[in-house]
Amino acid sequence: DGHGYLYWYNQRWHDYTGATLQQMKGSGWTEALHPDHRLRVVESWNASLASGSEWEDLFPLRGADGSYRWFLSRAKPVRDAAGTVVGWFGTNTDITEERAQQEQIRLLMREVNHRSKNMLAMIQSLARRTAPSENKDFVDRFEKRLQALAANQDLLMTRHWRFVDLRDLVRAQLYMVDDLFGSRIHLDGPSLMIRPAPAETIGLAIHELTTNAAKYGALSNKTGTLEIGWHVEGEASDAPRLVIHWRERGG
Repeated sequence: DGHGYLYWYNQRWHDYTGATLQQMKGSGWTEALHPDHRLRVVESWNASLASGSEWEDLFPLRGADGSYRWFLSRAKPVRDAAGTVVGWFGTNTDITEERAQQEQIRLLMREVNHRSKNMLAMIQSLARRTAPSENKDFVDRFEKRLQALAANQDLLMTRHWRFVDLRDLVRAQLYMVDDLFGSRIHLDGPSLMIRPAPAETIGLAIHELTTNAAKYGALSNKTGTLEIGWHVEGEASDAPRLVIHWRERGG
């Protein structure tokens, strides 16, 4: 009802929990929650009741056999013509297999990331051995580019190789001067999700610019400043373009 008192469940709920309607009425459903999640879920549900906003949560529910499975739970408020919440309608979806698959994918991604970083380390070692001893500057620059690739890779891995926020990408490539953020380095731009391929390219470009700024530009002294900004020109239907500006002052 409008106050969150549960008075009806479909047969699937009773089949799964093994509980009767009398046992489940009101807040009886919380007894099916895993004890480690009960307080959190109840607080979340009460917050939605108080605000009248849609509710969504993930938690394990106990089955009739005593085992727990993971469910995605959602509830929508039902309003009358005046906008008053007069009831709630909710669903519980078993996502145990999906969670297991996602965890397997995460494990595989971590393994791929680990192996590819080992490969980068091997390339780094080969470069040190192959390059002439008098060409140390080349090896240093080469190693830093490998580190830039590794930073991009770590960031993409945490996003499951789908998208990465441009702000996070820029910050990752400025790791060598991250103590200057807020004082001499300023970022200005909206949240923009970038696909993996352009993220690699943009990340390396930011790395090169950062290296140049630290050696010869605004970050080579104690007073210069750097501003990195971005915006999108054009609407979605009008061939939008991502514009990034890099402004150094006082170098």
